Amino acid sequence: MANSSSISEISDTAFWVSRYRAEESQRKDALFKDPLALQLSGEKGKRIAQQASDSKYAGWTVVIRTCVIDKMILDMTERGVQQVLNLGAGLDTRPYRMTLPESLQWIEVDHPHVIQYKKQVLDSEVPTCQLQRVGLDLADRAARKAFLSDLGSNKRTLVLTEGVIPYLTESQVSELAEDLISCKAVESWVAEYHSKQMYGHLNNVKKTKQMGQSPFQFFPEDWYSFFEDCGWKERETIFLGEAAKDLGRPFPLPFWAKALHALMPKQELEKLQKMSGFVVFQRG
Repeated sequence: MANSSSISEISDTAFWVSRYRAEESQRKDALFKDPLALQLSGEKGKRIAQQASDSKYAGWTVVIRTCVIDKMILDMTERGVQQVLNLGAGLDTRPYRMTLPESLQWIEVDHPHVIQYKKQVLDSEVPTCQLQRVGLDLADRAARKAFLSDLGSNKRTLVLTEGVIPYLTESQVSELAEDLISCKAVESWVAEYHSKQMYGHLNNVKKTKQMGQSPFQFFPEDWYSFFEDCGWKERETIFLGEAAKDLGRPFPLPFWAKALHALMPKQELEKLQKMSGFVVFQRG
């Protein structure tokens, strides 16, 4: 089990996620190839993954959500998105591993030390689109608002917050939603979705201990209503369970759970498939 020292700050989760992407890339039946992930995740990512008590399940989640968001990005660029703003980008390598329009502007924002580390590791790599990196503490609202105000409004922008929202409080998510609405260029936003059924899995003693200094904090009464009240309306949701089934990579249940699922009514199984996913929000 991970102890409180495994994840000492929020940026440590980027190494953790990158490690799972590296492990997926080494599989013969890999759903995607991320050749830079192993180098980026390093020993830190390996250690965190090894100490995670639910590593098999966390790894599955990272892999499926990566595929889901890849699809969303490709769909949105085909619909005319000209710029992707990746907030809390971590060690994501989509600008290198995905076939994106050369004219697409991709902006990564994260803590300055994460951005600096990434620049050093990927210095000799060539992205497939126009890549810019910005070192910024997104928790500094004044700095965040200043950055967004400098984006301009001449490019149709998609915001990506992969693995960011669950770590924020409701007031912080509300402020972020307000700031994004205020940015004229931003027309859509990709973010997590968790049903209330998932909250118990994300907010218990075991999970809190594993997450150390970066616990999950966002547990609204109604996920969609929360964002709609902030001015963001659901355009599309892709649920991880359903996507995994389509990809031939179902959730790694133990044998006893598979036996129970075989006896469950179809309606209940469908609810389980829709416990978490990712949403494309658009201005309401």
